[in-house]
Amino acid sequence: MIRDTPRALGYRMPAEWEPHAATWLSWPHNVDSWPGKFEPVPDIFAQIVAALHEHEAVHILAGSAELEDSARRALRARGCEAPNVRFFRIPTNDAWMRDHGPIFVVHPERGLALTKWKYNAWGGKYPPYDLDDQVPARINEDLRLPVFEPGIVLEGGSIDVNGRGTLLTTESCLLNPNRNPGLARHEIEERLRAYLGVENVLWLGDGILGDDTDGHIDDLSRFVDPTTVVTAVEDDPADENYRALQANHDRLRAMKDQSGRRLDVVTLPMPPAIHYDGRRLPASYANFYIGNGAVLVPVFGHPRDNVACDTLARLFPGRRIARIPSTDLVWGLGAIHCVTQQQPR
Repeated sequence: MIRDTPRALGYRMPAEWEPHAATWLSWPHNVDSWPGKFEPVPDIFAQIVAALHEHEAVHILAGSAELEDSARRALRARGCEAPNVRFFRIPTNDAWMRDHGPIFVVHPERGLALTKWKYNAWGGKYPPYDLDDQVPARINEDLRLPVFEPGIVLEGGSIDVNGRGTLLTTESCLLNPNRNPGLARHEIEERLRAYLGVENVLWLGDGILGDDTDGHIDDLSRFVDPTTVVTAVEDDPADENYRALQANHDRLRAMKDQSGRRLDVVTLPMPPAIHYDGRRLPASYANFYIGNGAVLVPVFGHPRDNVACDTLARLFPGRRIARIPSTDLVWGLGAIHCVTQQQPR
């Protein structure tokens, strides 16, 4: 571990649309995360790999030969068992790479480094999580990058950056006492600035119903270029997400980037309410993933899918829109962004 912070040394966290060397995944195996619906999940992961592998390497964690074999069968069925799809024999408790994986930072001369934050399964909700907490260190046994350890709990899905010095997050997640109860807001901001190389921290309020992460930003609002944010908005005042999403939209319209410029705010619809086994699921089109050649968008078999995809197509004219059916995936309470983590070039 290096004593100086990334920011002091000139590192920064790149935006997701900046070039990737690879995308990391943890292959699904925990049937308790999708009770009664696990069977279709591996094929959804294979569709994610299929949408990515032509434009970047895909690195997959599989903790056993049996799991790797089953993953290869799923990939073969989708025609994406390719040389740049590589497996790592690293065991995990679950499949949420965005939250338990490394968060990478880059330096203009020194290149890539890795930040290893603490992971406690969204406030200790789903033990055990010991294997997942060690994922960044295990990955770095292969990468051998400089490592920075901030010493606090943080999940990758709780933050989003524009690559120029501004970071978006939520009060409901980062200020929740189940993460870092001894830290005040300004102390958390200090860690974000020091270890991700940002200057400007913007706070939204609450997340969407059914989100067991306590309000991750990647279900709400995402940077799509240095000055533009897309944000999920619910138009039906009777819907339980209406007030929180409208309040976040209002906050964004008053926010400014690191240069003091107001953000351009574009709205995304919400899919209609999806329930399974009596539970409202955290379905959101904002949980998309920006790959080198494609934007992977969760879709739910509804006409609003087209509105969301058309909106993102206008915002990413150089990338293909890859629709990933996610109704079964979101029964695990996460979607495409939650299971991916980019490694910058």
